[in-house]
Amino acid sequence: MLNWVFWSNVCLVLYTYIGYGIILYVLRKLYPSKELTKVKELPAVTLLVAAFNEEDWIEEKIRNGFELEYPQDKLHFLLVTDGSNDATTQKAQDYPVPEGAHFQVLHEPERRGKLAAVERVMPLVETPIVVFTDANTTLNAQAMLNLVKHYADPKTGAVAGEKRINTASKDEASSAGEGIYWRYESLLKRWDGELYSAVGAAGELFSIRTELYENIPKDTLIEDFYLTMTVLRKGYRIAYAADAYAVENSSASVAEELKRKIRISAGGLQASWRLRDLLNPFQYGIFSWQFLSHKVLRWTLAPLALPIILISNAALALEGSFLYQAIFGLQIIFYLLAGLGWIFERRQLKIKAFFIPYYFCVMNYSVFLGFLRLIKGRQTVLWEKAERKKNMA
Repeated sequence: MLNWVFWSNVCLVLYTYIGYGIILYVLRKLYPSKELTKVKELPAVTLLVAAFNEEDWIEEKIRNGFELEYPQDKLHFLLVTDGSNDATTQKAQDYPVPEGAHFQVLHEPERRGKLAAVERVMPLVETPIVVFTDANTTLNAQAMLNLVKHYADPKTGAVAGEKRINTASKDEASSAGEGIYWRYESLLKRWDGELYSAVGAAGELFSIRTELYENIPKDTLIEDFYLTMTVLRKGYRIAYAADAYAVENSSASVAEELKRKIRISAGGLQASWRLRDLLNPFQYGIFSWQFLSHKVLRWTLAPLALPIILISNAALALEGSFLYQAIFGLQIIFYLLAGLGWIFERRQLKIKAFFIPYYFCVMNYSVFLGFLRLIKGRQTVLWEKAERKKNMA
């Protein structure tokens, strides 16, 4: 029984973090995706940015929006700054807008969260495509063009852009761990999209057909992911545009990244439950497997399996088996490296080899804390912003 507990959990963790990616790689080779049909005419697009107290970034964000390679007469820029009580709104209103540009700043003093701000202004969107992006990111010049081209396929309901971490400080724990995680995550998203559909989208950059937008539960914690997943229920897929990317600075420290991970974990658990109908393979086919493997297991069983593996391995090692003693020794070394990563970060010693296991442990630890916040009702839609490094890419 103890052997079964140990190996079943080992297989679960290996499948979740490595095996799924290997299977995806093989499947996309066996079933290559079709080439995109060329867009005959570029549609009008709304770029929607919800910003809360982003005075340090807002001017750069507006400048970046106007530098996108897209016909000016077809690009509408909506900036909503609800709840901001710093200079964000004033800086946005004072920004020298290019002549002929469609730009509007919308503000209400009450802070009700990002979801409420977006829902308030969505009735103003008159274009067939709406693109969402965070205020503290910069987009590549071709981002809009590369998102829109996927809508030539009538079955595409949303398009996820790629999130990239500014690696200017790549030797620090937060940059090293977060950067490597998102490179691997982006690779899986691309393969997901090539096989059938990306599994949701990150809020840094994504788009949706305006007609498919729907108001989602007001207490939704990761609204960007949940919103894009709703298009699957309507019979559409989520495409992935690796050549449309948003660059974001890494968190200022792993402690700041942990704050972000906890709220995402709480939101992921909430979303897994509310979107559980998408796990029905008889209705959603291969996407059910993608959703289970790429997201649900990471937010539920895989983190729980880690302490079970350690404890069951210790018990088996005590029985005298060299194999289990060796595996247990490797586990101890891994967690010691994670501990050293924590110590080195606090002392500002930049040894990246220790930061990877440290980040992996933090990422899984956040799921337990996110679960506690969720069941206690302590995680609200008014998130505490994680501090990020100041030098933009």
